[in-house]
Amino acid sequence: MSDPTRTIGLSAELAAYVATHANPGPDPIASRLAATTAERFGAAARMNIEQDQGRLLALFVELLGARLVIEVGTFTGMSALWMARALPDGGRMICFDITDRYLDTAREAWSAAGVEDRIELRVGPAAHGLAELPTAAEIDLAFIDADKTGYATYLDLLLPRLRPGGVILVDNTLWSGAVIDPTRDDADTVAIRAFNDLVAARDDLTAFILPIGDGLTVVRRR
Repeated sequence: MSDPTRTIGLSAELAAYVATHANPGPDPIASRLAATTAERFGAAARMNIEQDQGRLLALFVELLGARLVIEVGTFTGMSALWMARALPDGGRMICFDITDRYLDTAREAWSAAGVEDRIELRVGPAAHGLAELPTAAEIDLAFIDADKTGYATYLDLLLPRLRPGGVILVDNTLWSGAVIDPTRDDADTVAIRAFNDLVAARDDLTAFILPIGDGLTVVRRR
């Protein structure tokens, strides 16, 4: 039997090695967006994904041949930037966010990358927006990175709209290790634990938590 404890923990040196061996290398638009977000919004900038995860999201778009991508939780547009650039001609994204506060920053980056016309942002409660999407199974890829207490609801709304072979990616599912910390009982941590338990128990899903970033769960319907 394999030993799950053999997953490699990344030191700063090893993380730097991984970054320098990415192909393509560091992305100037993503780097500029990260810096602008930090300048304008301070500590909230940590809500953006890093470039390693951005490359992985883009790779999922390419591997799936995705033409319709749904994002729940957009912030300043970093993850949407990566996924939109990987879309084929005619591909599109619909992004849901509870506020338009960060939209100008997102659009600056999307415009610089030449993908603004591929992205539609819908402002308001994501659950309402998802429920209004067509019920036809046409979503190729979805990325959930919003309020943690809403994760289970978003999953339930997306699954019937996911095409056969489509994928849902869910961010922050390791929650900086808090999921296994018995002293943590705040609402977000409790919600993520419950979500992880729910996904692991469903016999209609195949799922795995990738230990990248803050934990990225990959979900497919069986």
